[in-house]
Amino acid sequence: QVQLAESGGGLVQAGGSLRLSCSASSGTLSGYAMGWFRQAPGKEREFVGGIRWSDGSTDYADSVKGRFTIYRNSANTMYLQMNSLKSEDTAVYYCAAGSDYGVPSRPVSYFYWGAGTQVTVSS
Repeated sequence: QVQLAESGGGLVQAGGSLRLSCSASSGTLSGYAMGWFRQAPGKEREFVGGIRWSDGSTDYADSVKGRFTIYRNSANTMYLQMNSLKSEDTAVYYCAAGSDYGVPSRPVSYFYWGAGTQVTVSS
């Protein structure tokens, strides 16, 4: 069992930056694929990007490539660095842990989820 918690959300102006963190309060993230998802009001949850803990390989949605970076620097923390933020990036951001077979982009491939953190980008 892995318990995940996101932090770092907030209000930022368009063009600004935020860094989100995802920490495991219990269990270890080693051996999982970790994903970041987001959900805006009235929209489905969508894949932002993810990282394989085993080799550090990453994958990103086209909408965030070149602006967002995912990395890990300890056994139990993952980060989402978001630069050049746009109003359309406004959403609740979730981290999730799933099987370490690549970096799945579908929510159903993930077992454990955090409660989410709100990111609001003002234009």
